[in-house]
Amino acid sequence: MNLWRAKPMFSAIPFRMRLTLLYSSLFVLALIVISVGMHIAVAQTLHANVQRDLVAATQQIRSILNAVGLQGVRTPSGELQLYLNSDFIQLFTNRNIGAQFFRGDGTLVSSTPNLAPYMLPLPDEALNMNVTDENGLTVIREVSGVQVKSLITRVTLHNGQTIGFIQVSRPLNDVNDTLATLQTILIIGGVIATLVTGMGSMYLSKRALQPIEQITQTAQSIVRAEDLGRRIPEPVQRDEIHQLTVTINELLSRLERLFSTQQRFVADVSHELRTPLTVMQGNLEVLERGASTDPILVTEMVGDMRRETARLIRMVNDLLLLAQSETNVVLRYEPVELDTLLLEVFRELRSLANQVRLRIGAEDQILVYGDRDRIKQALLNLGVNALQYTPPGGLVILSLERYEHFACLSVADTGIGISEAERDLIFERFYRVDRSRSRHSGGTGLGLSIVKWVAEAHGGYVTVASEVGRGSTFAIYLPLPEPPAT
Repeated sequence: MNLWRAKPMFSAIPFRMRLTLLYSSLFVLALIVISVGMHIAVAQTLHANVQRDLVAATQQIRSILNAVGLQGVRTPSGELQLYLNSDFIQLFTNRNIGAQFFRGDGTLVSSTPNLAPYMLPLPDEALNMNVTDENGLTVIREVSGVQVKSLITRVTLHNGQTIGFIQVSRPLNDVNDTLATLQTILIIGGVIATLVTGMGSMYLSKRALQPIEQITQTAQSIVRAEDLGRRIPEPVQRDEIHQLTVTINELLSRLERLFSTQQRFVADVSHELRTPLTVMQGNLEVLERGASTDPILVTEMVGDMRRETARLIRMVNDLLLLAQSETNVVLRYEPVELDTLLLEVFRELRSLANQVRLRIGAEDQILVYGDRDRIKQALLNLGVNALQYTPPGGLVILSLERYEHFACLSVADTGIGISEAERDLIFERFYRVDRSRSRHSGGTGLGLSIVKWVAEAHGGYVTVASEVGRGSTFAIYLPLPEPPAT
């Protein structure tokens, strides 16, 4: 249960402190590993040096034994017998190492004076030592509170007869003192290094997170002030903080555009809905005042309300279609004969042409895959717009041509044209080049937005070329199907 409670408690710690704890923990872990490794390496080195000293002392004692320790005496029968000079061990003079010689049964024969305070008997396992064991037996014992390391080797004659054992011993006081001093240094140094590392990590993490704190404070001030036009200052260094700042500024720019679009959208919808509702309310008020007795006036007012109601229905349908476009609605994909569709649109537009001349230009036979109803709706929108903005006697031409890997549906008119400043705005919702003209004709300002969405949803695009006073040409480019592989 305590472990589960520790997680939210750790999460409540500030990120800078968690970062410091993480750095310090990793440093302490690395320091412990290095310290343990160093302690082991130094201990092995010191013990190896002691072992070398004991081996060298053993070789020196054997040399003394061979020189003066064994004396040959001839018996009356003429045989040569060897007698051991037990005082040969006294010739070994090393203050740090003591030497002893034992008989084959483990009885002490002689020892150096520096071993007088210590009783170092021959270990029992030495008696069972293999004759061929040249390395001898190494043991560590504690005598009077002092650790002593001993090396025991067997002394044999050429015929394999064992005459005794040499035991050289060395106290490990200096080795243990050195290791204890090293351990103290490592502990104290580790504590100091950990404190320095902790403070250094805290300082460095503060310096490293300072730009993020500035970004956070600036973002919070933008939220509190509700000023999406402000931006976070970009740092000079081209690092991760710079990328984060650029990303946040791009996000703020997008939010600002979306917020402005939303405000404009709400205002435009409110205005567009208010106009037909006001007309219908006015007509109803006139009817309430007694105009219902005049059949001509009633017919006129009913016609006005029917037109405004139809306009509202078109606006709601267009808004619904655009709302679906933002939810990634899946279009139908089926073969569409664009030349046949062009003729259908031409016939439907003739009833709206009035005094505007309507013609068909180039008409290639082209087949594409897509949503036939949506493509037709887009082309109708372009045709209706062209008729609305073309004065009487003007000309509107519908065309269908191949252009590289695209099918091009175009609508050209000789209308009022579009200024260069307005070309980037005409595809926005509710934008009109001439508001009075389009509203009077029942337009909602959503037609070109729908055209742009339909083209892009099919993997194509829309272009516009226009000159004020001379007319405009809108073109929808739809990708052609890929030829079958041969």
